Amino acid sequence: MPTMFDFSAHGLSLPGRTPSIPGPGPQTVADVLELVLRADPDRPALVGRSGRLSYGELDAVVNATAGALVDLGVQPFERVAACLPNDLDVIVTMLAVQRLGGIWVGINRPLAPPEKAYLLSDSGARVMLAVPEVIDELRTCTSELSALRHLLPVDSTDGGAGSWAARVLSFAGASRPNAGVDSHGPAAIAYTSGTTGSPKGAVHSHHNLLLPGAVAAATGRYNGCSQGVVLALTMLNMQVLGPLTAFQDGARCIAIDEHKPVALAGWIRDEQVQNLCAVPTLLHDLLSHPDIDPADLASLVLPEVGGAVVPETFRKLYRERFGKGVSIGYGMTEAPTAVTWSDPEAGVMPGLCGRPLPQVEIQIRDDAGALVPPGSVGEICVAPAASGPFRDTYTPMIGYWQRPEATAEALRDGVYHTGDIGLLSEDGNLYLRGRRNELILRGGANVYPAEVERILGEHPDVAGSAVLGVEDQRLGERVVAAVELKAGQRATPQDLIEHVSGHLARYKVPAQVAIVERLPRNTMGKVVKHQLRPLFQAPGAVS
Repeated sequence: MPTMFDFSAHGLSLPGRTPSIPGPGPQTVADVLELVLRADPDRPALVGRSGRLSYGELDAVVNATAGALVDLGVQPFERVAACLPNDLDVIVTMLAVQRLGGIWVGINRPLAPPEKAYLLSDSGARVMLAVPEVIDELRTCTSELSALRHLLPVDSTDGGAGSWAARVLSFAGASRPNAGVDSHGPAAIAYTSGTTGSPKGAVHSHHNLLLPGAVAAATGRYNGCSQGVVLALTMLNMQVLGPLTAFQDGARCIAIDEHKPVALAGWIRDEQVQNLCAVPTLLHDLLSHPDIDPADLASLVLPEVGGAVVPETFRKLYRERFGKGVSIGYGMTEAPTAVTWSDPEAGVMPGLCGRPLPQVEIQIRDDAGALVPPGSVGEICVAPAASGPFRDTYTPMIGYWQRPEATAEALRDGVYHTGDIGLLSEDGNLYLRGRRNELILRGGANVYPAEVERILGEHPDVAGSAVLGVEDQRLGERVVAAVELKAGQRATPQDLIEHVSGHLARYKVPAQVAIVERLPRNTMGKVVKHQLRPLFQAPGAVS
């Protein structure tokens, strides 16, 4: 394979396997529009608050955006970051970066300024496109952004001279770049909350970003349904599940920028959204809000739900509306996206995640890496399917950006080690039994306790802390923290909540803090978190 990109220099694993995606579809994200462009360029492709684009129009604006990026000096394999709302620009920019052979980095808007600055610094991004208010936020972090050459405001309402829209328009009619994109080369970096306190960047190839959508199209999972995307498209998994899947299925993608139930229902009604991948919290509010007419949701066909923690109240609402049980997907950023889906009629069983998708095989391994028999608990690992039409086509992430040790640990033995604990039943269903890395799923967002504990530990009054997730009927889990103070210190729960709020995104901030005299620890000095759960049985803001 081409050697232009030095995998090992960036802590990544040189692909040992370079399979092709079966069928006539695209092999790179740069080519994802090609089949429809040749057959029906006038077919509707993309809808957002700022406009509508056919496949032909989308192709043209992607080429123009690529021209504007080249004018800024973007070269193959350079990182281009985006912190943009769900609208045309966030998808167009991602596709343009792919046509240049660049590496796209999504930066989520809710992250605090220091978090955004860390991701930009760690990825070495040279260009960032962001809404003006994010640009203003980052002006306080300039010492951490020495690699950035361009920090560009993008405002869909501003078409004046010097605006990003004007820059792109000046390249109208540009031809497609000839970058010689490698299907197994790096295409994007998706940051995950770090289990050691700092986020890690999972690097994905074009191949593994396209494969989920290619499988969905080949198996008729969506049958050309319009794909609505309400979760942030700066999350790489949402680019995979939304536009990249829709375009491979010849369908329309709707970028929805509203989370409030009534406004979201309006998008679904007006655009006749058929499929929506969401978290239980969003769908719960959509199905239960008193001001929403059920007719507004008439176009929806069994919206999909990510996350293994689904409250029973939501399951009941879902069945009443759609006449079937909810199907739950189990996946992760490193996969990317879902690797199993549960049978909606399987009933409610603790930890049920369902059967593997056609392109993957789920393996359970012990601490030595050996496979264990059905019914035995071990680490959940993801491998290529050993049979079927998608046999041996799956590849996980290439590795963690600039973290060779973490890459080697996660990808050892030729499979992806999730760090989650579970078992496979005799009938092939996966059951999640625990999270080795103690991941908290709050309303569909990932929160790693170590990251929150690191920030709490920076408070001068804190001697130690333990962050955990406790059950919540609406969010699935909420974040709580037990804190041990240094002798003689008097920080209050509210003081600590405000401290975390200044450093982390709102969804990571503990909803409840309990001050304890001493954290319970085992003989090895590790905090025994399950002993702290009784402190958080009743919902509340502080204790």
